[in-house]
Amino acid sequence: MDMTSKALTAHLQAVLHLQRQAYVANPVPSLAERKADLRTLQRFIRENKAVLCDAISADYGNRSRHETLLAEIFPATDGIDHVVKHLRGWMKPQRRAVDLRNFFGARNRVIPQPLGVVGVIVPWNFPVNLSLVPLSYIFAAGNRAMVKMSENSRHLAKVLIERMPAYFPPEKLQFFDETGGVGIEFSKLPFDHLLFTGSGTTGRAVMAAAAQNLCPVTLELGGKAPAIVCDDFPLKVAAERILFVKYLNAGQICTTVDHAWLPLSCIDDFVALALTIVPQRYPSLASPDYTSIIDQRSFDRLLQALDDARERGARLVPLIPGPAFDRATRKIAPHIVLNAPDDCVLMQREIFGPILPLRGYTDLGTVIQSINAGPRPLAIYPFSHDRAKVQMLLDRVMSGGVSVNDALFHVGQHDLPFGGVGDSGMGHYHGHEGFETFSKLRPVFYQARFSSLKFLWPPYGKFADRVLAFLTK
Repeated sequence: MDMTSKALTAHLQAVLHLQRQAYVANPVPSLAERKADLRTLQRFIRENKAVLCDAISADYGNRSRHETLLAEIFPATDGIDHVVKHLRGWMKPQRRAVDLRNFFGARNRVIPQPLGVVGVIVPWNFPVNLSLVPLSYIFAAGNRAMVKMSENSRHLAKVLIERMPAYFPPEKLQFFDETGGVGIEFSKLPFDHLLFTGSGTTGRAVMAAAAQNLCPVTLELGGKAPAIVCDDFPLKVAAERILFVKYLNAGQICTTVDHAWLPLSCIDDFVALALTIVPQRYPSLASPDYTSIIDQRSFDRLLQALDDARERGARLVPLIPGPAFDRATRKIAPHIVLNAPDDCVLMQREIFGPILPLRGYTDLGTVIQSINAGPRPLAIYPFSHDRAKVQMLLDRVMSGGVSVNDALFHVGQHDLPFGGVGDSGMGHYHGHEGFETFSKLRPVFYQARFSSLKFLWPPYGKFADRVLAFLTK
């Protein structure tokens, strides 16, 4: 390790030590202290709203201000209101049953207590949402936090690093920029919990590093989340909803619709609807409402995936007039892809861009079999008014979450847990489950003044034989 790496490691360790010492000095903040932290976080967002929007747009090249307000600022501020409203109840010790045959007058309680210092590794696609929403649950649980931003969020990281100290002292919260190698050293720190949001490949590396410290992890990854449109659902409504979610943030969302399954007879009609709907929303690539691809590597990857699909016989349908892409602004037009072969890049890996492959089916069993043959997705999106069909899909296709008759919106429900399963992640950090993720649910047994076990102390005799025979019959 060179001197720069040593200095970086020493700095990270020093911040962790500072926060852990502060935790030791005040291990269980009061309800009032936690609410104050949450309101301070909310005040930071509100007072810096315009600056946060501008910084994220600068990181993207162009990111719709409205998308940032809708998908990042609003969930963070509104979510804090939800947490504050429920925090008193979440913090109360839980009563649990006692085995009265053994312990007369004893009590059981589960006490949620702070873990200590939580590390958060944030991706670039929704960097305010995916840093500050977790922080609301981390603070609600009484913890301190170190937050590492993405290398693609340099402008935003600068804002957070420069402005957050006016709201929180370093022993409570610190942000870190990714200047090269920070993420590796960060994931090696002996946190009390580590939250990572990002790709599965990086998630595996983070989990391996955390395992060296037996640090528990919550992994929010991704995958190929399908929409499944059933024949009883109005096709125009499905198209309007799927196309909104798919092209929001230019498709750069881990929970977006990766591809859509449609009754075979409906595909042409869906394409015709898309060619009408999408240009009304984004008249051209120059629209300020249409977001750029985050960096050149991602831009090139998506164009190569389109070329790969075309060369393998797929049909590409750009959905807005004009050029299919613009290198200067790193914008790629919304596309639908038809007849994409199973072995093309678009069908093999998460797309993470404004490209929607359509797949036709004549039997829902084929859809179920195809989805189950791959890694479990972060979400599925069934569209049907037939409750039996929806329940069949819920029973037979496992995923991290589900939105029925729409896409993505389960993520924005403050009282629902959010998380993946299998390759799409592990653990939850929204809702009451988020509070519990960053708490130690500590079991406490309170013995009664008189312990019935006294009758079973050695030396064992016939009375003990009779008691144990009764208890184990």
